[in-house]
Amino acid sequence: MTTLTVDQLRAAIERELPGVRADLEALVRIPGIAFDGFDFAPLERSAQAVADLLRGVGLEVEVSRVGDGHPAVIGRRPAPPGAPTVLLYAHHDVQPVGDLSKWESDPFEPTERDGRLYGRGAADDKAGVMAHVAALRAFGCGTADDQLPLGVVVFIEGEEEFGSDSLPALLEKHRAELTADVIVIADSGNWDIGVPALTTSLRGIVNSFVDVKVLNSAVHSGMYGGPVPDALTVMCRLLATLHDDNGDVAVPGLVSKTAAPLDYPEDRYRAEAGILDGVELIGTGRIVDRMWTKPSLSVLGIDAPRTAEAPNALVPSARAKLSMRLAPGDDPKSAYQALQAHLEKHIPWGAQVSFEFEHDGNPCVIDATGKYFDAARSAFATAWDGTEPVEIGVGGSIPFIATFQEVYPQASILVTGVEDPNAKAHGPNESLHLGEFARVCLAEALLLHNVAEAAKS
Repeated sequence: MTTLTVDQLRAAIERELPGVRADLEALVRIPGIAFDGFDFAPLERSAQAVADLLRGVGLEVEVSRVGDGHPAVIGRRPAPPGAPTVLLYAHHDVQPVGDLSKWESDPFEPTERDGRLYGRGAADDKAGVMAHVAALRAFGCGTADDQLPLGVVVFIEGEEEFGSDSLPALLEKHRAELTADVIVIADSGNWDIGVPALTTSLRGIVNSFVDVKVLNSAVHSGMYGGPVPDALTVMCRLLATLHDDNGDVAVPGLVSKTAAPLDYPEDRYRAEAGILDGVELIGTGRIVDRMWTKPSLSVLGIDAPRTAEAPNALVPSARAKLSMRLAPGDDPKSAYQALQAHLEKHIPWGAQVSFEFEHDGNPCVIDATGKYFDAARSAFATAWDGTEPVEIGVGGSIPFIATFQEVYPQASILVTGVEDPNAKAHGPNESLHLGEFARVCLAEALLLHNVAEAAKS
């Protein structure tokens, strides 16, 4: 089969981008949230919209779910004889929007400002879905002029933001049809605007709750205050033991490693994170080590009376949600045990403390060597006009990557993405840099071209 040249693919992406953007905006308008308490009907609409997009590029499409899981979309096209198969992953569900007052425009009405498209899911991860569609359209998939040189499986998950609980069962159910030589996971980001990246390590995660109880019920703060330790003071003292004076995690037994040799200037980090003037960074070591290969512990929330409604009474109980990120090489189960043991050792004043596990996910490391990784690097360098991709870690967790590694150990897993440091995924005013998105679409088309060529060698 003859296939398209680099110049032809570049021209094809330019031709397809207006339609790709229109379809992206249509997806962003669907508020598909898999979290408990939300209306799940939009998730069904989102899955059907993705299914229609995949049918439009000539794939055999199935909407699949396991048990009470949310709908995933699978599109397939067999490889020509002797050609490889590439699995293209993204997810169509999105995070809740949070406080609407912090959004500068409607999160479900895509809005362009200064070359960026704003909206929930515009970057994470509906742009990932559309990058896959754009690459297939560039090859003419679904038309009489179809020149795709390999097989593809497109797998678009419907509950990634809520933990991918049904993913292992989905992979088991569809193990044979999802088997591929290369897996492209479009759910990460690039190092900077103008600098592409391959993600080669991700931290793991353990989320849990700690409960403190000191009284059967609230009592008068004047009548009993003094001898009685209120639950919030106990909780504050307990949580304060999680870090040492430098801000490093103080839980013994957690793994720490060294990250890739990249320089992340503090002024850039502070600007991208939105750190207020005068606020010091915590922890020791290089910023990339602290972000990617050392553990972190955060207090995500505390259940306690709101200040506007708090009576003059000693609080009898309190609950905190903790999120622990784990360095590559650590084990979530042993890390949770270490956290629990540390807190039990530091319980103040004999308070009653209990623990509840919420969920975890394994860290992972990817060995980015071999002909398919070389094919990806070449594609990225071409799409970014000669700028070579860097290898980065990610401080966040994508536990399903470890699941893919376990189920398909023979596959080369390429973790890519559309986000840049200003995308604000999961936060208010999430956005997509449209210029970088065009490069991502071209890079994926070139990747498919390069993988097909590399398989011949």
